[in-house]
Amino acid sequence: MIHTRNIEWSDFRYIFFPRGFEKFGYLGTQIWNEDSDYFKALYPLVLALDYEAKPKWCPRWFLRFLHVFGSDRSIVRVRNWKLHNLERKLTKGIAFVDWKTKWEDYDLRISIHAPKYLQDLADDIEMGFYRRGEESELVEKILKIDPDASIIWGNSDRLRAQLEELENAGLEQ
Repeated sequence: MIHTRNIEWSDFRYIFFPRGFEKFGYLGTQIWNEDSDYFKALYPLVLALDYEAKPKWCPRWFLRFLHVFGSDRSIVRVRNWKLHNLERKLTKGIAFVDWKTKWEDYDLRISIHAPKYLQDLADDIEMGFYRRGEESELVEKILKIDPDASIIWGNSDRLRAQLEELENAGLEQ
């Protein structure tokens, strides 16, 4: 027997009166802290997904309705196949599957179902987030060794070489 979750009053609030980022919930998005760096990195991607997925004539509340009653507000469960298939057809199968960090806080991984140009956007966001995070970490290490160091942002190889140079100079003394 397949079990689905119970429909609650909060589901109706979610459908008709979404709070903030919940209006994109039909895509499968789950970003809890809207003040975080992750939110700032992922928000442009979610806007692009919404632009491509939502038909111009279809209100978002209807897509959230289909997401609740068709997909059980999940990316893996199905409550009603007809409603689930209608949601997939209206949104062209575009969905935000998951995001997570791995190894480091700045190692962002994004999983979406979307056309190649949106996949490329997700990849560019991942790479940019990683690059900026890695650079920040290197600058922090450099400034610990030499608080007056001249920092030139934009190239982690240059920052890594600068850090190595400072570490070698510290070992020689």
